[in-house]
Amino acid sequence: MHDATPLIATIVGGLVLAFFFGAIAHRLRLPILAGYLLAGVVAGPFTPGYVADAHIAQELADLGVILLMFGVGLHFSVKDLMAVKAISIPGAAVQMAVATALGMLLGWALGWPLAQGFVFGLALSVASTVVLLRAIEERRLLDTDRGRIAVGWLIVEDLAMVLALVLLPAIAGFLGAEQGAPQQSMGELAKVVAFTFGKVALFIALMLVVGKRLIPWVLQSVAQSGSRELFRLAVLAIALGVAFGAARLFDVSFELGAFFAGMMMGESKLSQQAAEETLPLRDAFAVLFFVSIGMLFNPGILLESPWIVLAACLIIIVGKFVAAFVIVRAFGRPLKTALTISVSLAQIGEFSFILAGLGVSLGLLSAEARDVLLAAAIVSILVNPLLFVALDRWVRRAEAAEIPVVEAIPDELEPQPVSALKGHAVLVGFGRVGRRVFEKLRKTGQPILVIETDEDAVRPLREHGGAEVVVGNAASGAVLAAANLAQAASLIVAVPNPFEAGQIVRSARAERPDLDIVARAHSEECVEHLASLGASRVIYGEQELARSLFEASCERPSAPPVF
Repeated sequence: MHDATPLIATIVGGLVLAFFFGAIAHRLRLPILAGYLLAGVVAGPFTPGYVADAHIAQELADLGVILLMFGVGLHFSVKDLMAVKAISIPGAAVQMAVATALGMLLGWALGWPLAQGFVFGLALSVASTVVLLRAIEERRLLDTDRGRIAVGWLIVEDLAMVLALVLLPAIAGFLGAEQGAPQQSMGELAKVVAFTFGKVALFIALMLVVGKRLIPWVLQSVAQSGSRELFRLAVLAIALGVAFGAARLFDVSFELGAFFAGMMMGESKLSQQAAEETLPLRDAFAVLFFVSIGMLFNPGILLESPWIVLAACLIIIVGKFVAAFVIVRAFGRPLKTALTISVSLAQIGEFSFILAGLGVSLGLLSAEARDVLLAAAIVSILVNPLLFVALDRWVRRAEAAEIPVVEAIPDELEPQPVSALKGHAVLVGFGRVGRRVFEKLRKTGQPILVIETDEDAVRPLREHGGAEVVVGNAASGAVLAAANLAQAASLIVAVPNPFEAGQIVRSARAERPDLDIVARAHSEECVEHLASLGASRVIYGEQELARSLFEASCERPSAPPVF
């Protein structure tokens, strides 16, 4: 038997350990992320036993972040980014300034050099892309105003960190911190800053002018070939190729390059299919990202410097939370929006680690400060899902007690008022299957209400009529409530995802025990799953296809008998 290469050993070891500890965490009703991080600690160099290759694990994690940012870009158009720029740009700038100042204050109290305190505080100021997106995607917030503000805020932070990573060597030389580095003048520093801004601006302009036309055209051309394998390869090639090219040619981060690649691909009508094709890889590499973080963690720092770690955690979880909350409320946004964004940003991640590593190599950050940063990052990542759970519970209690958690400026995509329709059919999903169901329903003259997450898909219905539309995820109780199930004649669940369909069926059955619920399935296991959750009838695609083929063959007089 051949010995496993470091790459294979790292992938297999990371995924197996992540599954094992993730399953335990889920069993104990803890955040699954805790299991992934623990798997990394077990596979890391600071614990006995198996030790994975940390360098390879980090590169695999970078792939995960690239694919994740690409997926976000697919759902985030230029119009969306411009719609939230008024709050995202000043909000991110002020919050980063507050967190950096608090980090410098902690460094001053500990007697650290000014440059070390600055780098430490800057690393505390930027939130993790993976953690934030995982949290808002799980709660179906990506297509809401809250989600768009959070993602826009994150993009601004990423842009700031791109500039910081490029400028930090110049700042190190200017301060004379790097061993043997000559002192730089303000004029030289200004040239570096201007050159960096110019490269980032050039990349963005190139993507908006050329990429916006070229990427959708390439995707459409490949789709016409009829090869799903080639289409999947094209999506991955565009995502990874643009990310790599952005980093090599423009010194832009992989993550930002992938985000713009996804945003340009989102202009294509095939963007939904592109997102589905990359989803399995995104999930797998996102797991490896959390494993890689756990591998960097040295548990000994908790015993050596517990109070410093606690202070750093308070800056991340409390300081950043309060700063974001005050900023969002100052812009007149709803209380629920302010809380959601504040909780989303109360953690740090991948850019913090990159900045810390660069700071150590330049002599701006000590090894102790780096270990404190890693410990605080892991604690914040573990605490963040618990903050979201607490927020969800508070929102449910507030809504039950009729406390106004949504006031001032309503979210653009918040659940709509309850429909006034009666005896109507509620159709969930307006994809290829949903559209065909809609056409059949419309011929009956029955009132129709369509629920769909993709606003672009249902825009023709809003413009030309034919049905009421609720934009949102039907797995959310608030969205289902807007459909007025109490007065509905039937619910048709046409979404392909069995887990999402199951949530919808279960929620609808709990709200209306006598409602006629029809759902679609792709396997016999899905049929049993949906039926057990309360579906009145489940349509199994292959079974219906077989029945139609049989009936069509029997209609032909010359057809041979079928047994």
